[in-house]
Amino acid sequence: MAVIPYNEADVKLLGRLMRAEAEGDGQLGMLMVGNTGVNRVRGDCIDFTDIDSIRQMVYQSPGGFEATQKGYFYQRSREKDRRLARKVINGKRYHPASNSLWFFMPGGSCPAQWFGQWNTGRFKSHCFYSPTRSACPSVY
Repeated sequence: MAVIPYNEADVKLLGRLMRAEAEGDGQLGMLMVGNTGVNRVRGDCIDFTDIDSIRQMVYQSPGGFEATQKGYFYQRSREKDRRLARKVINGKRYHPASNSLWFFMPGGSCPAQWFGQWNTGRFKSHCFYSPTRSACPSVY
């Protein structure tokens, strides 16, 4: 059962975002990017208090995703991208992104904190950062 509201256009959009941000990290990396996006819609906290939909989350500015500024993002979604997007929309979580609201690809090791948020782990090229439970209980 879905943990956030969505329609088929949202599934395609999230699938495109996941692919554009993390295809190089494989399906699991893409799923973790999806977790981060879904958490931003669920969160209603910190930088994401006015994010109520996948579309708002993907195109949030400032604070959105760098991939939306690149041509690769604007390719059509593939069935496998949509299948992965549905998994995270339906509540599947993948550590270290289970409760994350942020991720980035550093040039070296993951800093312990990034913009005041604690690192929850790394998967391949991306470091994931989660708020505390008290700052954002809805992502836990």
